[in-house]
Amino acid sequence: MALLCVTVTAPTMAELRQQRDAVANADLIELRLDTVRDPDVGGALAGRRVPTIITCRAPFEGGHFQGSEEERKRILVDALNAGAEYVDVEWRAGFDDVIGARQGRNILVSIHDFAGVPRDLPTVLKAMRQTGAQAVKIAVTPRRLSDCLPLLELGVMHHGDGELVLLGMGPFGTATRVLASKIGSTWTYAGALQDIGQLTPQSLLNDYRFRSLRASMDIYGIVAGSVAHSVSPSMHNAAFRAVNYDAVYVPMPAVDAADFVAFGRGFGIRGASVTIPHKVTVIEHLDEVDAVARRIGAVNTVRVDAGRWIGGNTDAIGFLAPLHERMALRGIRAAVLGAGGAARAVAVGLASCGSTVRIHARDVARAREVAMLTASDVGAWPPEPGSWDLLINCTPIGMVPRTDETPVQRDHLTGRCVYDIVYNPTMTRLLREAAESGCETIGGLDMLVGQAQEQFHWWTGRRAPAGVMREAALRRLAEFGRNENHIV
Repeated sequence: MALLCVTVTAPTMAELRQQRDAVANADLIELRLDTVRDPDVGGALAGRRVPTIITCRAPFEGGHFQGSEEERKRILVDALNAGAEYVDVEWRAGFDDVIGARQGRNILVSIHDFAGVPRDLPTVLKAMRQTGAQAVKIAVTPRRLSDCLPLLELGVMHHGDGELVLLGMGPFGTATRVLASKIGSTWTYAGALQDIGQLTPQSLLNDYRFRSLRASMDIYGIVAGSVAHSVSPSMHNAAFRAVNYDAVYVPMPAVDAADFVAFGRGFGIRGASVTIPHKVTVIEHLDEVDAVARRIGAVNTVRVDAGRWIGGNTDAIGFLAPLHERMALRGIRAAVLGAGGAARAVAVGLASCGSTVRIHARDVARAREVAMLTASDVGAWPPEPGSWDLLINCTPIGMVPRTDETPVQRDHLTGRCVYDIVYNPTMTRLLREAAESGCETIGGLDMLVGQAQEQFHWWTGRRAPAGVMREAALRRLAEFGRNENHIV
């Protein structure tokens, strides 16, 4: 099982020590002395309660140390002499004399590639091992999700050969931080360095249940163009915890469907949620698509059974559930905004309930494609006032971070009910103005939770306890809100 190392940075030694002592539930702490104006090795190590890595990163590997290389070398040697459990020495620094003097003991030799993933990683690892360092760290920057595969292959190939830390930096490398045990990494890093993709310790421990993750766990995830504001990992991981299921759900941002499939096959995933913009294009990569998804023409869920990749769609079920609680849908005039995968599911779901559906999108050609699924009409963008009873926003308009936008202006909100499938924020501008105009409103969280519950059941054969997913989603959304308010 991989260990958790928490990175601590601060502008002064007093603050660094304060933050060090505030860290809880870490196996290791990395103290970044290159971020400190007044680095003091003795002060950094004195009174520590957790094994510590002393790092004084050079600018040529993304660090902030402003002194000379001789000064930096002296700090690292002082840390070794003061008994630091590890001292991080960059492979490209040429400090071979420092490594040799210690015969590699307590040395973590590292390389950080911010440009991409070198093709010759096995050769690089072999050369770094030859330094004699006790541990080796290789941090690279995937430019697509499948760029994580070389790290997995390296970890499998060298499992048991010694302490090895492997990780992908940036958004495409997030899964490697969570799946450290899977890729054979001795530990993973967490902290506040968001620019290189670090997750917070709280997120790793609580959202991803890092302490319980093993190489044999089942892997699921969310596939999207961007997953930065997704609450799906929080929802599904909470459900796995609730039913004691040995699995983890991770972010899988992919540049295209082929990128996701390559990653998924390499890591042996068991399933995935699929969202914008891959719901349609993923179909051509699947072995089978069920009847509902085939009719909709979009897949929002993938399940892997005995190596066969099967596509399904739970959007329609999740979308309809809160509507059935509020109104009879037969004969209702429904205006569907958008022409993507979600709009397809919504249109099919409404038509199956006897609603009169009209599709509204800026791209008229795509709107016609969606309309053909249900023999619906294509309407103007935006819908004319008085032309609908139920309005459903299936576009990302109004989603974080562009929360000041709306697909329909206030004076056009003349119908009975407005349903916005955007869930972040929970109260969009569209919903707020619809309520002020006297419309009944339904937020996207209802659909999100409903379709997620169906996904979970399709994957596991189990039902998540009532409320678990919704509560997890609300907690995560509240965290997003606090962070955004803090930034402002």
